[in-house]
Amino acid sequence: MLSKATIKDIQSLQHKKFRDESHLFSAEGPKVVYELLQETAFEIIAIYGLAEWIEKAIQDFPAFEKNMHVVTEIELSKLATYTTPNKVVAVFKKSTVISNFELKNNITLVLDDIQDPGNLGTIIRTADWFGVKNIVCSLKTADAYNSKVVQSTMASLARVNILYTDHIDWVKKNHTVKVLATLLQGNALKNYKGLGEGILLIGNEANGLCEELQQLADEKITIPAYGNAESLNAAIATAIVLYELKNN
Repeated sequence: MLSKATIKDIQSLQHKKFRDESHLFSAEGPKVVYELLQETAFEIIAIYGLAEWIEKAIQDFPAFEKNMHVVTEIELSKLATYTTPNKVVAVFKKSTVISNFELKNNITLVLDDIQDPGNLGTIIRTADWFGVKNIVCSLKTADAYNSKVVQSTMASLARVNILYTDHIDWVKKNHTVKVLATLLQGNALKNYKGLGEGILLIGNEANGLCEELQQLADEKITIPAYGNAESLNAAIATAIVLYELKNN
């Protein structure tokens, strides 16, 4: 039976303050938990699941049996964020962030205050799809360990290095490769096919890129519009740009 203290500790992980203090985060649902267990990028603290789920998980991941705990549906509902709990909730330790990664022969994303967790999660998963290993986030960007981000990234969260820092200062210090700014006005994206390295700046959902980052860019690029929409969703724009940059 789960103690009140354990329930409280896991519930607290829905708040960034407690995730930062404990260096832990939670994930829920069979698919995302299974994928994170397969990746082994995060240290497993505990897994709480319904009996049938735990039984199968022990067969698939016998090395983690000591971390697995059978709970009732009522207990699981107290740990989960969804209205209808989904069989399992797991607690992991955050991974160590790499700050001195290689810029040469790589595309690096820099996110300027991406505030919607759904957008951030999609960007992380998109980066993983296109082989982007590193994302630099402004300090005002949504937390990568927010439950919505964790769910939407699936195991991509384990494969992409995510650094939170003063992103403007970071670009200034690491301006050793071409810096491209994604804007509504700029050079047509099609002219940059097959770009093997560079820093790609992605702006805030409502306000776009801040002026200081725009000034740091070597070139400004845009996705040509064929209709009347005011702008593209930040995550969708990131996917289109990465496809073109990676397309040889």
